[in-house]
Amino acid sequence: MNASPADQRRLLEVAELDARIQQFEHARKNPPQAARVHELIAKRSELAQELSVRLGARDDLRTELSRIESDVAVVDARSARDSGRLATSTDSKVAQGLESEIQALARRKSDLEDIELDVMDRLEQSDASVAEQEALIAANNAEGAELSAEAKRVVAEATAAWEAASRDRAAITATVPADLLALYDRVATRSTGAALLRRRTCEGCNMVLSGTDLQKLRQATDETVMMCPECGCILVRADETGL
Repeated sequence: MNASPADQRRLLEVAELDARIQQFEHARKNPPQAARVHELIAKRSELAQELSVRLGARDDLRTELSRIESDVAVVDARSARDSGRLATSTDSKVAQGLESEIQALARRKSDLEDIELDVMDRLEQSDASVAEQEALIAANNAEGAELSAEAKRVVAEATAAWEAASRDRAAITATVPADLLALYDRVATRSTGAALLRRRTCEGCNMVLSGTDLQKLRQATDETVMMCPECGCILVRADETGL
């Protein structure tokens, strides 16, 4: 295939734009924050499960404390009732029985109050544990929100750059002969579509061409489209080629 040197050189611009377009496309689909955001999402699920466990434990303690308080109230009511009966009792045996029951109720109340203090202490620790877990979740969510916002900005910027590079590519390829562009597009599916031959080195694969290959290039006309024998890209010759 033959093409003017100017048209062949335009392929270098196309190849550069294709490389940039590929980079921008990767950035659009894989912002650097994405991996950490996924980690935070998984972490949030773990933290939420742990919070559920801690909330359940706290609820159990609150239920236990409520039950103890109810028991204390019952003991107080019975003690008050017995004290009232004792004050009006004229029967010594009845009075003795009431006194014994009042003493038993006092011991029962003391035991309940000891248990109540222990439960209240554990409930306080449980409240702190729940608050600690909620703080971890808040921090996790805050980091996730910040990274998500950053990722959206990166995607938006990459998308804008991708669109601009795509427009530039369309403008340049419109000036390239159809058959040359078709060849470039076929080659670009498996390697760099086109690369400059600089100082006897293909910049597409960074391989130094052999003497035999260089001789073929020297014998070819400037209009002959030549391919790199190593990577198969279109070799574009220019002043810096060094032939």
